[in-house]
Amino acid sequence: MSLRQLFTMSDWNAGVIAEFRKNHGKVGGNFEGAPILLINHEGARTGKSRTNPVMYLKDGHRYLVFASKGGADTNPDWYHNLKAHPDVKIEVGNETIDVHAEEITGAERDRIYKKQASLYPQFAQYQQKTKRTIPVMAFTPKTRR
Repeated sequence: MSLRQLFTMSDWNAGVIAEFRKNHGKVGGNFEGAPILLINHEGARTGKSRTNPVMYLKDGHRYLVFASKGGADTNPDWYHNLKAHPDVKIEVGNETIDVHAEEITGAERDRIYKKQASLYPQFAQYQQKTKRTIPVMAFTPKTRR
């Protein structure tokens, strides 16, 4: 990824994040009508606070997200950050939720990814574009006190 692409992606994310927060979790453009949440996480190496908008699939009390990176051959940075620091906050609508992130694997991962691809066909295209198995991460809310 070139420096220019990196800044463009960063600017694009910043716009989506601002729109999400201004409109109570709703955004337009490529994400219009899609369920979006914000992951607030810490850089694995830098320790810096990061925020990324991602599509999610609700599964009971869990929020499932897909480390697709548009079908790139590498996982997104947020995936590595979640593996290093799995206790994070997510924003869904107007709510901020403390969650624990864990990777879903095997048959459960395959079932969930297939469901997401049936709802949003671009996810099937992402998997076809790469040799890696796109990770599925589950955010489970921590017990409220």
